[in-house]
Parts: sequence; C-alpha cells; structure tokens
Amino acid sequence: MDYRAVFNVSAAGMDVEKLRLDTAALNLANMDTSAAPGTAPFKPLRVVSQAVVPSFQHWMGVEDLARAGGLPHAAVVEADAAPRIVHDPADPHADANGDVRYPGVNHTAEMLTVMTALRAYEANVAALGAAKSMASHALEIGGQS
Repeated sequence: MDYRAVFNVSAAGMDVEKLRLDTAALNLANMDTSAAPGTAPFKPLRVVSQAVVPSFQHWMGVEDLARAGGLPHAAVVEADAAPRIVHDPADPHADANGDVRYPGVNHTAEMLTVMTALRAYEANVAALGAAKSMASHALEIGGQS
C-alpha cells in the first residue's frame, strides 16, 4: 500500500482549507474599508475548489493520484456581491448624496467559512495522523520476527 497518496491527498486538502481561511480573513479585514467616489470598493473573494474522484485504476494501484491530476485544488475568484451603502455625509469618501460605499462582505457568512475551514483542516490532519499511525504499525509488524 502506498501511503504517499494518502499523505498527498491530506496535504492538498489542508492547502485548500488554509487558502479558504486566508481568503475569509482578507474579506473580514477589508469589510469596513470605504471606497472613494468614482472607485470600486473591495470585492469579496471566494475559494472555488474542484472535487476530483479518483479512477478505479488509482484504487487498484495502477495509476498514481498525483500524476493523474487527482489532488484537490482551488482557485480564488471575486464574488458578485453588491456594495453596502451607508449614508454618512461626514465621511471623506462620501459622494455628492452623502453615501459611502463599503464592500458587500457578509460578516456572518465569513465567520461560518472560517469555522468550516478550521473543521475541514482538522479532519485532514486527523486523516494524515491515521495514515501515519497505520504506516508505523505496518513497519512494526514487518520488524517482528
């Protein structure tokens, strides 16, 4: 059994979840940044991950998962969220009507993303630890004679 495939899949999953966490943190950090009149406010970002189902040949040990492109991967894209408009004529970024445009970041949704990414990262770490334990036990069995 090739434990490297399990290690690679768990590591790729951890990379995707770390990217998801970094993106949510960036969105939260820019949530209250206003845009000057005539400029576009910060656009919230989203992580889009690709689910890949390994082939039967991989599970039979004929095909290497990494070479077959079977590791999960993700891309960061701009979300199509309308800006949040707040009436504040005293703000230096207020337009002629006294409105200030802020990014359309949903605080609750971003915190949910943070929690979900954290749990998924922990699940990948647990899977990695289980594979490590199995590999270690296999070496112990092979060493006893």
